[in-house]
Amino acid sequence: MKESNSYLGEEKVGVLMRKYAVPCIISLLVAALYNIVDQIFIANADYLGSYGNAANTVVFPLTVIALAVAVMIGDGCCAFVSLCLGGGNMSDAEKSVGTSVVLSVLSGIALCAVYLVLQDQIVTVFGGTVNSETFEYSKEYFFYITLGIPFYVFGQAMNPVIRSDGSPKFAMASTLAGAAVNIVLDPIFIFAFKWGMTGAAVATVAGQIVTAALAVWYLTRTKTVSLKKSSFRPSGAVIAKIIPLGICSFLSQISLVAAMAAINNMIRKYGALDPIFSQEQYAQIPMAVVGIVMKFFQIVISIVVGMAAGCIPIVGFNMGAGLKGRVKKLFTMLLACEALVGAAALALAELCPRQLIAVFGAANESAYYAEFAVKAFRVYLCMMIFACVNKAAFIFLQAMGRAAASTMLSMVREIVFGVGFALVLPRFFGLDGVLYSMPVSDVLTFLISAAVIVSTYHMLSGDREERALRRKAVFNN
Repeated sequence: MKESNSYLGEEKVGVLMRKYAVPCIISLLVAALYNIVDQIFIANADYLGSYGNAANTVVFPLTVIALAVAVMIGDGCCAFVSLCLGGGNMSDAEKSVGTSVVLSVLSGIALCAVYLVLQDQIVTVFGGTVNSETFEYSKEYFFYITLGIPFYVFGQAMNPVIRSDGSPKFAMASTLAGAAVNIVLDPIFIFAFKWGMTGAAVATVAGQIVTAALAVWYLTRTKTVSLKKSSFRPSGAVIAKIIPLGICSFLSQISLVAAMAAINNMIRKYGALDPIFSQEQYAQIPMAVVGIVMKFFQIVISIVVGMAAGCIPIVGFNMGAGLKGRVKKLFTMLLACEALVGAAALALAELCPRQLIAVFGAANESAYYAEFAVKAFRVYLCMMIFACVNKAAFIFLQAMGRAAASTMLSMVREIVFGVGFALVLPRFFGLDGVLYSMPVSDVLTFLISAAVIVSTYHMLSGDREERALRRKAVFNN
């Protein structure tokens, strides 16, 4: 007999938020740390230094593309399964999980094939030609990371699926196990074996294989849904439900890739016009530094997204059960927590930029490296509070089933503003314009998000009226 998720509609929302959000935050943080840990070890290897750092920044967007596909499938499935369980539709919940497994496997293999065929072109698009050393390191790291893409996509897609089945702690543990393998192997391969970028990539892939293997093990013993052979027969109707619910997660990641491609190329273009960074020995510094700042941002956003994504099963179940009052209370709690995370991150970026950059090997670099890094942290991340609240609103709308509103907000923030300002502002402010693009985008997006947040509160207020009508009907009878 499978377990019931009815407690999602009965337990205090604060308790549920802690139970689901904390493991999700840790899972996403650990997933983010795969690339970040590589960069820390690479940066502190004197034979790699800022060239290896820049190469890591070049390849990073390709991991994000894979993650975008994975979370589209996984978060979409998680939201749909939760809505199905809330409404008592077990059959579609089971089909959704099986279909998501098949989609993630096929998507991972397809991405791997595309990456291998277009390796040189992709490295060039993301700014790998800033100098010859960066290009060679990028290709080396790229090749081995690509071989692990199918495992990465499957493991990351299954993580939210496992959470929707009522096992957030196992989802967290599987990701932690993979990260632990990466952390142990990185220093061995980079410092002891001197494998350089190859060693960093192989350590990462080994960790991804462990996470994927644990996901397979879990799927054979699910708690809430019963998976049969027929569950793994892809259903067009189910796919049509999953993809819209996951498209916001996809856009939030894939648009980051578009922004990074624009940023990396603007850095290469306007860095070449800078009196310092136009010099061959310093050309890679802006790209390496901005990559590090974005890694810090990714850590913060992993907390933000983890907190919001952890609420997806709770929101979906309660929306499916018609308990809007609980959803409204959870929304208020989430927005407040996200704002606090943004405030803490802002304080770190503004007050401790030198300490943050030191983690990534700044002691081995020139004074120009540290100077540009301090400016990048303080300018690029100065509107972190708005960025955090925006991201929470996008994901919460997705969990409620409001895929159109969620997608619209993501498109405006990440494509229209994120890419647009990254391309336009450097024309007026040079290299500094790249740094201005982030805070300008976040402020303008928040003005739109605020209106959507208010309308969402109005929509969720209907629960009180529904209860009053039900009490009146009972009294009249």
